[in-house]
Amino acid sequence: MTKKQKLELTWIGKENRSKLEPRILLEDPEKSYHAPHRITDNDIFDNRLIFGDNLLALKALEQEFAGKVKCVFIDPPYNTGSAFAHYDDGVEHSIWLSLMRDRLEIMRNLLSDDGSLWITIDDNEAHYLKVLCDEVFGRGNFISTVIWQKKYAPKSDSKYFSESHDFILVYAKALDKFKLGRLPKTEKQTDRYTNRDNDPRGPWKASDVLRNEARDYAIFPVKLPSGREVMPPSSTSWRFTKEKFDELIADNRIWFGVDGNARPAYKRFLSDVTDTIPSTTIWTYDEVGHNDESKKEMRAIFDTDLFATPKPERLLHRVVQLATNPNDLILDSFGGSGTTAAVAHKMGRRWIMVELKESCHTHIIPRMKKVIDNTDQGGISKAVNWKGGGGFRYYRLASSLMEKDKWGNWVVSQRYNPAMLTEAICKLEGFIYAPSETVYWQQGRSTEADFIYVTTQNLSHEQLQHLSDEVGSDRSLLVCCSAFRGKTDSYQNLTVKKIPNAVLSRCEWGHDDYSLKVENLPQKPPEPGQQGLDFNGTGGMQ
Repeated sequence: MTKKQKLELTWIGKENRSKLEPRILLEDPEKSYHAPHRITDNDIFDNRLIFGDNLLALKALEQEFAGKVKCVFIDPPYNTGSAFAHYDDGVEHSIWLSLMRDRLEIMRNLLSDDGSLWITIDDNEAHYLKVLCDEVFGRGNFISTVIWQKKYAPKSDSKYFSESHDFILVYAKALDKFKLGRLPKTEKQTDRYTNRDNDPRGPWKASDVLRNEARDYAIFPVKLPSGREVMPPSSTSWRFTKEKFDELIADNRIWFGVDGNARPAYKRFLSDVTDTIPSTTIWTYDEVGHNDESKKEMRAIFDTDLFATPKPERLLHRVVQLATNPNDLILDSFGGSGTTAAVAHKMGRRWIMVELKESCHTHIIPRMKKVIDNTDQGGISKAVNWKGGGGFRYYRLASSLMEKDKWGNWVVSQRYNPAMLTEAICKLEGFIYAPSETVYWQQGRSTEADFIYVTTQNLSHEQLQHLSDEVGSDRSLLVCCSAFRGKTDSYQNLTVKKIPNAVLSRCEWGHDDYSLKVENLPQKPPEPGQQGLDFNGTGGMQ
């Protein structure tokens, strides 16, 4: 393989790509929720809970949030074949890869340059997913594979190995800009420091003063307080020169044991070392929780397990601690039971959650209300001293902009009022929806001098000329209308387009479901001489 060649994962249907419609999001104030007053000055109220297909939701977020998300955490369906009640978990391998690829590409666009992606996965797809992430994010941006011990005891009825762990794949958007956080030292780690000689500098622990190689300048006798002299063992030497050793002894930095007759050791003071440590790549259940712990958290909130494989709050606490800082934005597009939102909220991070199942209403909303009202004291609440507060705004995906009329023609959906139509066209044309309160034709902008005007009217030459005069020579305007009369090249500062004709070829209209289902995979175009054959050429998908 040459340096220019790139290793890629291939699968049936990889060449098929969806032309996603960038839907608008519609807020429902009745489902939004916030605390009645501020608890602290750091309360966050502009979090988002989005109900709808998560691929379309990611596309809907792309324009506003590209480059703004610090951490994406997802717990996607593992494609294990299990009949989960809340997920279509067990789809064909090729479909799973295609639909994960489509989501990963948008997630990468949403991440900030110093952001990171964290994906929980098991053995069934982990290694394929690793290569897929290498392709989307670049192999050089791979950070690590973390092992999470999700179970604390073996299952006696296991046919082969009793599975005890899941993986967490960790990628940076740009490794040279990413900074991984550190963990605070635990009591177990600081308990190793004691003060056996009542040193006024505080607790210390004994460290080796030997080097595992012989250096002539560091081989000399050291006289102990007892009067005995010791030499470094054969093939070793002291870590310090004789002059430095004498300085350390004079500064009471060398420990010779209680009776002054032990081999010397260096006193490393707790006050001299950092109070944090790097995370390891193995996370044990006693550190970050296990499946049973997360089920107990679910039962405490909902009186039932709800999900087959929920993640404990302590696991998400570790991820958020390492990947983000307070007020950073976290995205989870497989919302599930809302654990990511609950933990992010309690830790003072902004969050966006997407969930396409009814659990969005029956589980996530009630859970987050309890978090906000401070009636949820489970999970990490006590550890982070959570007192409640903040809030979220609820959104649903709008229906498709286009629908077919009774003659089979694509027309603008009747569900769209003028404001919704304008916002949708702004998104399709790459404009920020920002209607002016004083200038009717300034409904959105792409720059400080480039605007868009959307109307369902048929515009005459006189109306277009009037618009052109108002816009002036220093500004430009994109006009989207049902029809117009006159030659558009007569107006140097206007670009005129007909709707819906101008957008018909942009997207897959009326496609509402990109979930992980077999029937959602587009058919592979037949190869020459293979008309009528299925994916594997035998009449079925293997």
